[in-house]
Amino acid sequence: MNLNARVVVNRLAQQCAYKRIVTFSTKPAEHAVQAQDEPKNVQGLPITASQTTPVLPTTTRKPIIPANYRFVYPEFLPDPKVEWRNSIREKLERLDMLERRKQIDLPEFYVGSVLAVTSSDPHAAGKTSRFVGICINRDRCGLRARFVLRNVIDHQGMEVVYELYDPTIQKVEVLRLEKRLDDSLFYLRDALPEYSTFDENMEVEPLEEGAPVPVNDIKVVLRPRPWLERWERQNLRGVANIDQYLKDKHRQSSARVQKPWEKYDMMKHYRSTIAEEEQTEIFAEVHTELHTLELQRKRNKRKRTFVKPKHLA
Repeated sequence: MNLNARVVVNRLAQQCAYKRIVTFSTKPAEHAVQAQDEPKNVQGLPITASQTTPVLPTTTRKPIIPANYRFVYPEFLPDPKVEWRNSIREKLERLDMLERRKQIDLPEFYVGSVLAVTSSDPHAAGKTSRFVGICINRDRCGLRARFVLRNVIDHQGMEVVYELYDPTIQKVEVLRLEKRLDDSLFYLRDALPEYSTFDENMEVEPLEEGAPVPVNDIKVVLRPRPWLERWERQNLRGVANIDQYLKDKHRQSSARVQKPWEKYDMMKHYRSTIAEEEQTEIFAEVHTELHTLELQRKRNKRKRTFVKPKHLA
């Protein structure tokens, strides 16, 4: 048989070949796949759930925003009263506050810290004035945030109210960073003058970087009545001798106005505070800028502490 005949025979065989039709699936069943994937022991039996090694729980990622931001930057939180809220105004104010912080260093301070504020004064000799005092109160929010400094100069109590983002403020120095037992120290007006007297040339008391802010648990001594306010009604922890000048009528009137049930009023607490979710959302907007400013402040602080030697060895 020649080559041409073989080619013709092979083609005829391919055309007349029986084609097998498969009427079932060639893929393995699901239970078979699962059985193959299951781990098996030495005997070839599947390992039960009790024999498998326990799976360790995944660690949750820590939030980037520090938890103390609402204490360090309370002015970034809006007013909790609903009738005074405006989301657009609040966002624009936060942008303005960040721009202002880029122009001037506004350090961390609390009620009870000793500050020195230098501001422009057209009536002063050098067109600037510097006031040293203890911070007795911080209030308001946004661009209207303010704080009050108190000092006793020449046996006369002096108080100056500063707006934190006032463009006339040139420098804010923290001479002593600390906290007090109460959120407001207005009772220093009725206390002995020694608790509000600070030297105008007071030097900075350094605090180690990363150390917690100390809490000064001193209790002041009040002068005899009359007082500017009824301090016995405010549950103050930083006053030592309130009961010394109280009579029975004062104690009875104080007991009548007490509202011990308010600490269980959840709706009042909700209306007077900002929700934690909203706080996280607000600080997430400004965290990058504030963190950059904090790093810049630390670098500047290190430069100030380094003293270049005059003579080399």
